[in-house]
Amino acid sequence: MNERSPKACGYRMPAEWEPQEAIWLSWPAHPESWPEKAQAIESQFAHIAASISRHEGVRINASAPRHAAIQRALEEADAEMDRIQLFPHPNNDVWCRDHGPLFLKHGDNGTLAVTDWTFNGWGDKFAPYDLDNQMPRRIAEALDLPRFEGGMVLEGGSIEVNSRGQLLTTEAVLLNPNRNPDLSRAEIEARLLNLLGMEEVFWLGEGIEGDDTDGHIDDIARFVDDTTIVLSWEKDSKSGNHRVLQENRDRLQDFRTPEGYSVEVIEIPLPQACEVPGWRLPTLPASYVNFLILNTAVLVPTFDQKKADTLGCGILGELFPTREIIPIPCLDIVEEGGALHCISQQQPTTGHSARTR
Repeated sequence: MNERSPKACGYRMPAEWEPQEAIWLSWPAHPESWPEKAQAIESQFAHIAASISRHEGVRINASAPRHAAIQRALEEADAEMDRIQLFPHPNNDVWCRDHGPLFLKHGDNGTLAVTDWTFNGWGDKFAPYDLDNQMPRRIAEALDLPRFEGGMVLEGGSIEVNSRGQLLTTEAVLLNPNRNPDLSRAEIEARLLNLLGMEEVFWLGEGIEGDDTDGHIDDIARFVDDTTIVLSWEKDSKSGNHRVLQENRDRLQDFRTPEGYSVEVIEIPLPQACEVPGWRLPTLPASYVNFLILNTAVLVPTFDQKKADTLGCGILGELFPTREIIPIPCLDIVEEGGALHCISQQQPTTGHSARTR
């Protein structure tokens, strides 16, 4: 694997703040996934796609018979239709971050490639997922890009990278026996380094309450540049999230830049517990860290809590001073376990580009 790996061939996974050609979304496919809210969810997706389209391209996975209705919804949402492409890629669910391809970029010529990892419904919790597992191959074929098979179960939301080859992940997900029980920690690290062109894997511990994924990093800690990490935070010691996030904070004290310097860790308080009586998740995994970086904007999830929403958007506004901060209500989406970052996957631009925040 080392001789023919993407890393050996000169590829790496770019940071999210590097220039993007488009954002991929997988359109809601089954109304039963959103009991009594299917129409509202589709309208929400149209609003999100429209918001993205004002800044860059949008590429949507959906079965071909649904394209006409999706196009009408996008037009009603005032999307920039010349920036939107629909692909006849049937899907099981909407979580494109996890089932979509992870794009790589070549360091010399700026060409793209796709990594294709196994998707197993977050440890076989939610079936079917057969169509979702085919998505990286379908997209690679549609774009005529080389495809590298990852050789293990991996969801995109379980990793976070900067532009210096440093990768964050959690033990609760990648070392969980429901993912890759036959692989050791060292073997998992080797695959991440070689397939994604990384230099280092840094492990955090557990995730926040209510997270069906077992603890994805994109609800916990995100890079905003190569030397700054935002961390979800809970100051209430009675909350189950307090201990988990404090332990992750403690671990990040040991994280260093390639030159050996400490990084700045900025805490973003979680919203107050979002609860839906009688729902399968007693507490929803609501987190402002689940934002999506675009070329000229940042979409930030909000949860109908004015004070907390304002604070979360304000902190991110200070960290991304050259990008527009766009609040997106996400309570309905997070009922199914994710928010803006979870439903999206960025495709980098081809060619050479600066690695700026």
